[in-house]
Amino acid sequence: MKIAMVGSGYVGLVSGACFADFGHDVVCIDKDADKIQRLREGVMPIYEPGLDALVEQNAKAGRLSFTTELAEGIAGAGAIFIAVGTPSRRGDGHADLSFVYAVAREIGDSLTNDAVVVTKSTVPVGTGDEVERILSQSPAVTERGLKVAVVSNPEFLREGAAIGDFKRPDRIVIGAEDDFGREVMHEVYRPLFLNESPILFVGRRTSELIKYAANAFLATKITFINEISDLCEKVGANVQDVARGIGMDNRIGSKFLHAGPGYGGSCFPKDTLALLKTAEDYESPVRIVEAVVKVNDTRKRAMGRKVIDALGGLDAARGKRVAMLGLTFKPNTDDMRDSPAIGVAQALADAGVAIAAYDPEGMEQARPLMPEVEMKDDPYAAIEGADAVVIVTEWNVFRALDLKRVKQLAKAPVMVDLRNIYKPSDMREAGFEYTSVGRE
Repeated sequence: MKIAMVGSGYVGLVSGACFADFGHDVVCIDKDADKIQRLREGVMPIYEPGLDALVEQNAKAGRLSFTTELAEGIAGAGAIFIAVGTPSRRGDGHADLSFVYAVAREIGDSLTNDAVVVTKSTVPVGTGDEVERILSQSPAVTERGLKVAVVSNPEFLREGAAIGDFKRPDRIVIGAEDDFGREVMHEVYRPLFLNESPILFVGRRTSELIKYAANAFLATKITFINEISDLCEKVGANVQDVARGIGMDNRIGSKFLHAGPGYGGSCFPKDTLALLKTAEDYESPVRIVEAVVKVNDTRKRAMGRKVIDALGGLDAARGKRVAMLGLTFKPNTDDMRDSPAIGVAQALADAGVAIAAYDPEGMEQARPLMPEVEMKDDPYAAIEGADAVVIVTEWNVFRALDLKRVKQLAKAPVMVDLRNIYKPSDMREAGFEYTSVGRE
């Protein structure tokens, strides 16, 4: 089947490359001519492990191509995926759907064959209804009499593990309102039947809400264990043991129970806010999610204050230097969106602390967001002359630092580990003043 993927960002590019790897003929479409040219040259606009090789392989095989022309890209496509951005709208926090609707209108103007239009972007409940309305009034239907179905198919990809998640999914959620939509989507995902991947067919509005409910629940798990970690510090408990003890209960599960500086990224901050606004619009408030958003927003600067305390307090911290290791919101990505590192750095800068930082992939994206931070070429260059070392993102390269070298380079043997990747006993034995999250 020919598949058109409108939008060649994180979701669109990963999905398009994986569909091509399944054997489909995929065209990725994007208005950004520079991005399309770079993709044709094999240069990825994002960092995702294995993506460059997957794109190259399928482009060489002729199954994956790139264009800036939507009409050309969708011609003959049985399924047209909309995978454009839905950022939080300024002013009210609602998801900005202007790109989604603009693509729907352009599809309606250009489409010349029966097709299923699929919202892959994360969109609030009811977006598919509006896309359907736009298409029903478009030339594709009113003049050319084409059969067009609108389907919701949210993505559940983890940055850093997206290819594996796409090829071996926990589930595939498809929201369709007619047999035509269901049949086409059944054909799109046929290659995954061999893996016996569970496919859940539901109504379109249900599908849209599943995505938001899933992300809000995961954000709640993270925020819950973060608050428990604060309590652990007060009562002398170990949050990792608490997480292990509750996570062994299969009703709870062990995932997303790692205490740290708060969640960030492209999904959780935006999607929890959009869910709140949807709930408000329908006069059905989700107060648990309200609390999650509030707690997470305050936590990032609180982690900055944790570093300031390790420096001896506000007065003592002024004029000192800190090495920040890790800037992206999680490892194995270059995504800086709503990264906890931004809030930590801001709190330190406000306190008069100089900051040097290193991240394996995120420094280019971080520079405009953190102008006060001096970027270094490796972790030890950042550590040199530092009064404290702060681990913000748990990249593998930080898990086995040469502690003797760290002590030699740093002004003081002070480490604040916001990801709990070292053992307190080992660090104290190595001569460090060590602070972590939710542990003594």
